[in-house]
Amino acid sequence: MRACCEDERVTQPAVRPRLIATDLDGTLLCQGGSVSTRTAAALLAAERAGLRVVFVTGRPPRWMQLLREHIGGHGVAICSNGGAVYDVPGERLLETFPLAPETSRQLVRELRAALPGTAFAFEYPGGFAREPQYEVRMWGDDAPHLIAPAEQLLEQAGPRQSYKILAKHPELAPDEFLARARAAVGGLAELTRSSPVALLEISAPGVTKAATLARWCAELGIDRSEVVAFGDMPNDLEMLAWAGTSYAVANAHPDVLAAVAQHTVSNQEDGVAQVLEAIIAGL
Repeated sequence: MRACCEDERVTQPAVRPRLIATDLDGTLLCQGGSVSTRTAAALLAAERAGLRVVFVTGRPPRWMQLLREHIGGHGVAICSNGGAVYDVPGERLLETFPLAPETSRQLVRELRAALPGTAFAFEYPGGFAREPQYEVRMWGDDAPHLIAPAEQLLEQAGPRQSYKILAKHPELAPDEFLARARAAVGGLAELTRSSPVALLEISAPGVTKAATLARWCAELGIDRSEVVAFGDMPNDLEMLAWAGTSYAVANAHPDVLAAVAQHTVSNQEDGVAQVLEAIIAGL
């Protein structure tokens, strides 16, 4: 389907929306992770119109402070592909959904055997740890953290169970890495990807953006038909399928463009903002 633009009418949701659930990198944010002036204004207008705006992201909670002013009055973000619910203004974890320790150890063993060269990192409540060969290039990854072989990190973690495992491969293409990893260990956990490099994001069984968003909406009495969602990568697919109305940005992964009926223009062209403006005008 062709992406909509400012000269075309956005189809209004069948049910009056109450919640906007949007991915961040590649969807809401411009290159470099910034919020454009137009997008910031659209988020504020949505909140003023009575819509909750929830960021549903693969980012860990420790990266959310950069977006604090844009999160809205409630201040809650669903992070790490559903592995954590985070109070952004309060800078505190509200809930996590960790992998069982034995599951984490088995994942490391089996992925190493099936895909030699894989390097691991772990997101914990209050921290990040990685193997020496796992290169860090993102915001906040240069903060002090533990560095050791994955087996040692898992042994030392104790009660701090990881709610997200990251796995990188130095040679494989991203989609090939995901497909081969799912074939090797897909029954143990949720495996997905959102990065342009060969980086897997691993959560506990049943933990996805959609599952945690659905749980949070149920607590608020919000039906899925009242949710409008936006995304761009495979880690958004479950959320986009669950929400009553969904949009893929034009720069989305081919699997996302194929799966989602409604498209908007790219993140660089404020695709989310254009749809929000039209929805708010139609309320």
